[in-house]
Amino acid sequence: MATEMINAKKIEDIAKQVTDSLPAGLKDFAADMEDKTKVVLQRKLSQLDVVTREEFDVQTQVLIKTRAKLVELEAQIASLEAKLNAQ
Repeated sequence: MATEMINAKKIEDIAKQVTDSLPAGLKDFAADMEDKTKVVLQRKLSQLDVVTREEFDVQTQVLIKTRAKLVELEAQIASLEAKLNAQ
């Protein structure tokens, strides 16, 4: 699930960066804004259809192996076609 993949600390850091960029006179508002930003980010990130980096890397390796097998099978088919055409 996306919420498991997203590090809560990163969300907190992003929200803090947003509030830190506000003028000093708005710090009370900033604290409320930080909380609301966290909630919105968590909600939106949980709606994303994402995978973990580990899952992505595993699927990348599967794809590499699949492509290699496809090339091998294409060569075998070409060889068999050549033999059939030679007959």
